[in-house]
This record gives sequence, structure tokens and C-alpha cells, in this order.
Amino acid sequence: MRRLLSRSALVAAAVLIAGTGAALAQRPSTTNMTCAQARAVIHREGAAVLGTGGQTYDRFVRDRSFCEATEIGRRAFVPTRDTPGCFIGFTCYEPSYNDRFGDF
Repeated sequence: MRRLLSRSALVAAAVLIAGTGAALAQRPSTTNMTCAQARAVIHREGAAVLGTGGQTYDRFVRDRSFCEATEIGRRAFVPTRDTPGCFIGFTCYEPSYNDRFGDF
């Protein structure tokens, strides 16, 4: 009997963890915000992971200071509720040897 209770407790814990995992995986989506609201999130937080529609997401930053030392900022345009190509800030990008700066 004691073993049966242990298994049921484990099953209950697994169900709780699986349920909260889905909730934690949800992130704010730019498609539910206006362009000004999406920009405000990045300006206020400095860096944030935002959904951009469906299962896609990215990390957006206010400026290069939120990137690694070897990365540069690439302009980021995302779909929002009121603008299909809203300039939200930047994404961090590791340039390769053949990249030419200014061709973003």
C-alpha cells in the first residue's frame, strides 16, 4: 500500500509539473501588442524574449550593450497588432568573417 501511494504521489507531481511547464513556456507576443507597446517593453526591460506569431520567438534588445562582447546588433522588425513591420529594437548577431558591416 505504501508503494502505491508513492507512485500516485509521483504521478500527481508529474501532472503538476507538466501543467506549469506549459504556462511557463508562454511568452508575450508582439502580435497581441501595438507597435508602441512592443517598443516600450524592450525600452523598459533592455532585453526580452517575445513571441512573433505562432511558435516563433526571439530575444530583442534595446542596444548593443545587451549583446555579448563579440556580437553586434541587427535591426529587428516584427509584426504587431497595428503594424506588419514594426521596428522593435535589435537582435544580437555574431558576424562571420565574410560579413560586411552596413549590409543588414
